[in-house]
Amino acid sequence: MDLPSVFINGKAHSLAGVDPHMSLLHFVRDRGLTGTKEGCAEGECGACAVVQLKGDGEGTRFVPINSCLMLAVGAAGQHFITSEGVRGSHGEDTLHPVQEAMVEQGGSQCGYCTPGFVASLFAEYYRKGRKAEEYDPEAIAGNLCRCTGYRPIRDALVSLRTPSKDDPTARRLESPTEEPSAFEAKAGGVGLRRPRTFDELWQAFADAPTAKLVAGGTDVAVAINHFNARFDNIVLLDGIDALKGIDERDDAIVLGAGVSLSDLEHHFHGRADLPIFDELFSLFSSRLIRNRATLGGNLVNASPIGDSPPALMALDAQVTLAHSEGERTLELADFFTAYRQTKLQPGEILARVTLPKPLPDVARFYKVSKRVMDDISTVAAGFGLWIEGGRITKARLAYGGVAATPVRAKDAEALLVGQPLSATGAVLKALGDAFAPMSDHRGSAEYRQAMVPRLFEKLAAEVRP
Repeated sequence: MDLPSVFINGKAHSLAGVDPHMSLLHFVRDRGLTGTKEGCAEGECGACAVVQLKGDGEGTRFVPINSCLMLAVGAAGQHFITSEGVRGSHGEDTLHPVQEAMVEQGGSQCGYCTPGFVASLFAEYYRKGRKAEEYDPEAIAGNLCRCTGYRPIRDALVSLRTPSKDDPTARRLESPTEEPSAFEAKAGGVGLRRPRTFDELWQAFADAPTAKLVAGGTDVAVAINHFNARFDNIVLLDGIDALKGIDERDDAIVLGAGVSLSDLEHHFHGRADLPIFDELFSLFSSRLIRNRATLGGNLVNASPIGDSPPALMALDAQVTLAHSEGERTLELADFFTAYRQTKLQPGEILARVTLPKPLPDVARFYKVSKRVMDDISTVAAGFGLWIEGGRITKARLAYGGVAATPVRAKDAEALLVGQPLSATGAVLKALGDAFAPMSDHRGSAEYRQAMVPRLFEKLAAEVRP
């Protein structure tokens, strides 16, 4: 069958003849929509930002994403708005309110970044539930201004009011948007599939056992853009609804591996029983990337400096791996086997992550990096403590950036059991000897080794009575 068209600014564009490895960024630019720019081709600058229309169960919401990190074929059947569409939404010769705000506040200098900022501001302007004069400062996170003109851009964000009742774009949000459509096609010699069910996925595996799985695609796209990675078969996982749920049970919280990091962020924001997620996501990449990246993709990537593994290991997380013949469940701490290697077998996927209850009484995430925001960690730590009667009954001390895989300090955990939190002396010594990290451009081995006990010391200082 042919690939479904992609809809950009309300107009259908055929994907016939498109290179399966082409990004959505280059697809829109090839069609004359050159407001969207390429800066870094890895999601660091936001010059490529466009708005994706996503269903939310009640209608539609606007989600800004990095078009450089999305395959054009992965956009099949879906709707997007570029900076040109922002202006056209209120008439061809009329600036949109967010564009007017950028003009009035002097938010555009060289103009290279402006279309990306406008896309992010547009999504924030129409954010459901946003009240007048309310704004999310992270709405423009991930957009880089090369002229250091952030203050007037922030002023444009702060000045936004709510849309009028007769705003045609606001009315669009009341109508549902199509879910990603299933397809099976071949383009440029590459087999392409988007299954909607696990049975269709198992069939895709049977037909192409070495197919590249793409969920959010934020890591796969970097490999394509910078390292010329090419695949004979690509299977898109974003159409499988069974991978996207968040199920709150009496005995556990179950997270679908296909849930975007932003959806997790919004779902758990402000939760008194899980403050670790607010700590994690505020330091985890940028909103533009989190809108596409998935929890399962971040774990399967198996980076030793990934942010989510230490936080999830602190919560004693388990992962369920699914295969055509059944499922198996592992402790997340046992999932990683070597540098960027996991226990996934051919034909197997990470289907969900389970956080067993009771949740820890104390849970914290800390990240050491050269920049506070939007940076790769030098050392990351997730700590979970279960406490009864003033004594620790279970402890999980997890780290990233100190070994070839995300790892727990099990000897130090054992020393904590039965002790009050004030008894940290032996634990700090055990942590200082727990790992043998390596040196790289983010930090020396000695610095990393010093951070391991210091981060636990920080936890103890924050929560000690």
